[in-house]
Order: sequence, then structure tokens, then C-alpha cells
Amino acid sequence: MMAAAGSAAVSGAGTPVAGPAGRDLFAEGLLEFLRPAVQQLDSHVHAVRESQVELREQIDNLATELCQINEDQKVALDLDPYVKKLLNARRRVVLVNNILQNAQERLRRLNHSVAKETARRRAMLDSGVYPPGSPSK
Repeated sequence: MMAAAGSAAVSGAGTPVAGPAGRDLFAEGLLEFLRPAVQQLDSHVHAVRESQVELREQIDNLATELCQINEDQKVALDLDPYVKKLLNARRRVVLVNNILQNAQERLRRLNHSVAKETARRRAMLDSGVYPPGSPSK
């Protein structure tokens, strides 16, 4: 009784659909429900990565300018601590960028796997072939 309730889905008309078709219908509905959020997250991660690349470039430029100012000054200004802070900030930006890149790649692979599995299940449903151990029609 519990297994049947867990594998039933509801069609667009509101009638329950049992078995593999119901699970696939549920999986497709869940995928379609999550797809916009995944795409939005992916676009936000991409935008953050782009802004971090720009930030890293600006930090590099500022560090270079500070070193140049330090060399050109007749009066000895100790800008080294500030340059070190900038380089430390740059290192952290690069680290966060790498973390975001890895997360985005995992998200892309997961999305690809889900799409592949959905296509495989749809092809099995269309052909009427079910994997071993799954209930038949």
C-alpha cells in the first residue's frame, strides 16, 4: 500500500498515474519546476565570477600603481603593508572564484545527468521497455 502511494503521480487532469509512468511524470514535473531556479543560479554564479575577474584585475592594477608610486617617491613611504593587503585580498578573490567555478561545474554536470536520465526514461516509456525490477504497465 505504501509503495503504491509513493510511486503514484497525478496527471494534468488530476487523476492518479501509477507505476513507472507516474514516477517519470513526477520526475519530469520536478525537473521542470527546478529548471528555472537552476538556470537563474547558474547565471548569477556566472555574473559573480565575471565581477570577481574584474575585481582581481583592479587589485592587480592598484598593486602595480602602488609599487610604482613607492618607487617614484623621493620621500620614503612605506606602502608595502598596503600592497600585501591587496595581494592577500586578490588571493582570497581567486580562491572564491575557484570555489564558484567548481560549484558551477558540478551544477552543470548534475543538470546534464538529469537531462540524460529524463531522456533515457522517456525513450523507455515510448518504446514500452522497462528496466528489470520495475513494475510493468
